Amino acid sequence: MSEDVRRLADPGRLSAWLDVHIPLLGRGPLTVEKIHGGTSNVILSLNRGGDTMILRRPPAVPPPGSEKSVLREARVLTALNGTAVPHPACRGSCADASIIGAPFYVMDRVEGWPADLRGGKIHDRAPFDTPPHAREVPFAMVDGLIALANVDYRAVGLEDFGRPDNFLERQVDRWESQIRSYKQLYDHDWRDIPGYALLRDWLRANIPGDFRPGIIHGDVGTPNALFAFDPPCRLTALIDWELSTIGDPLLDLAWFCNGIRDERFPGHIPEKALYNVGDWPTRQELMAHYAAGTGRSMASFDYYLLLAMFKGGCILEYKVAQAAKGILSAETGRFFDRLVRGNFAEAEKLIRLIG
Repeated sequence: MSEDVRRLADPGRLSAWLDVHIPLLGRGPLTVEKIHGGTSNVILSLNRGGDTMILRRPPAVPPPGSEKSVLREARVLTALNGTAVPHPACRGSCADASIIGAPFYVMDRVEGWPADLRGGKIHDRAPFDTPPHAREVPFAMVDGLIALANVDYRAVGLEDFGRPDNFLERQVDRWESQIRSYKQLYDHDWRDIPGYALLRDWLRANIPGDFRPGIIHGDVGTPNALFAFDPPCRLTALIDWELSTIGDPLLDLAWFCNGIRDERFPGHIPEKALYNVGDWPTRQELMAHYAAGTGRSMASFDYYLLLAMFKGGCILEYKVAQAAKGILSAETGRFFDRLVRGNFAEAEKLIRLIG
């Protein structure tokens, strides 16, 4: 075990904790290996002679809020144990930072492949990157969102996990405050992004009246999912639940559907599309699949598409701000500038269409 891994998970202290809280892992000598060590979380594998499990914790120098975030992840994953939602079962969590230097949780290891971002596009694993199996990927993802939307969050103990009251009414102010915070964080002057004001004002004036709260993942995409290796495509787990809360599940579907072809724009591939959407179903096909599985109305779905575009543009602007500050490369800044502008350009086009 490397010294770096020992600093992230002291084997003696961790073994003693595992003996008490996760005996299912076994009693043999503990082997810990690093799988991923990013800026927002660290993922370690644990093995004691039997099945491997996964430990997730903040990095050694945690970003603000990451310790709270990891425990929220543990809570939602534990609540989903026993439901139909494909997810890694959480086996235990620890808020005591004295054990390994930070809060952490341990979950089952789930077999499967995630998509990856290369060359400015999200790529799926063969044979799911070409017809006929490419079309199966988004339906498999939406199957997971259907299962999540159908969970009664109160029945699984998440009644205080978020603030569903006035959730939609708070969204524009929430994300506008975020994009404006970049001036203080990165000395990034507010810039006039075409379509931004139109979208903001439209959202404030068109809040649907049929809000139904539920659990939302918050960052739905094939890089945040695992799929079975053999066709047909099947979702084995939704992963990376850092942004989960109680809100409107239709926002998850809209987040995923943005960048996917819309039957109202024949032949048009959205400029900001990251997926190989030419081989994928349209938004309308995925909406119909979701509606059939959840019983939810799609009458106001344009609102959710537009809210997802607003949220996405506001979030991704921080990459532009970081590049302008020199934290990220100029090339990265140009890539995310295209995505941000694409969000608001697509939103303006949709608003003009629907009136």
